[in-house]
Amino acid sequence: MIIIGERINGMFRDIAQAIREQNPAAVQEWAKKQEAMGAGYLDLNVGPAVSDRVTAMKWLVEVTQEVSELPLCLDSTDYDAIEAGLELCNKPAMINSVPAVQEKMDRIFTMAKKFDSEVIGLAMSAEGIPKDAESRVALAMELVANCDAYGVPLDKLYIDPLVLPCNVGQDHGPEVFETLRQIKLLSDPPPKTTVGLSNISQGTGNRELINRIFAVMAMACGLDSAIADACDEELVEAVATGRILLNMDIYCDSYVDVFKSQNL
Repeated sequence: MIIIGERINGMFRDIAQAIREQNPAAVQEWAKKQEAMGAGYLDLNVGPAVSDRVTAMKWLVEVTQEVSELPLCLDSTDYDAIEAGLELCNKPAMINSVPAVQEKMDRIFTMAKKFDSEVIGLAMSAEGIPKDAESRVALAMELVANCDAYGVPLDKLYIDPLVLPCNVGQDHGPEVFETLRQIKLLSDPPPKTTVGLSNISQGTGNRELINRIFAVMAMACGLDSAIADACDEELVEAVATGRILLNMDIYCDSYVDVFKSQNL
């Protein structure tokens, strides 16, 4: 499983302040920390820090790339901000994200084709997040069909079945696992999968433990990546161990260190 580092997000106070003041110190510190822990991508989200998301996203991309060569995951509901950021990326990036809503898919897949980008597609419609796996998979199929229609390779599509906090949507967990299994049967090659891992523990008292256990359980169901806390060392160790037990990496006694160093 690939970890997409979640920490450069304007929802966090230090990043919000950095964006407002155009001070790159906190952004660059978190970029380097997450890369050192084995993150495969860095998620950049300007959040609510400023009203001009286009300028803010361009600044985030520029200052992050000054200290990291990791590919970026540009995260915004403002598609103009994403496009402005893609124009500055040194490597093909990931777009986060698009729901199964036609006008939004038209915009994002056109953009993905132009910039050779990967795309996170959300298993939700204009009506919201469905409860059962069958409905989630049907929306995933719409994303697959549009991805293919726009000429974006299917292995560049990541489907997010959408995780809800277990303290308010406990019955959704098994449906997410089943969705992950079925997504792998939708096409050849199949789309990849991702989740916003921290969502599962939102509002709970054991956030780190819940995140770690859910990540490993989801890996066994076909999870390829997660937007997660790359600086949670025990999460990184759990993911590295899961990769060994699922025969995704070759075992050696220092396999955790190997996982951390694979992107350095």
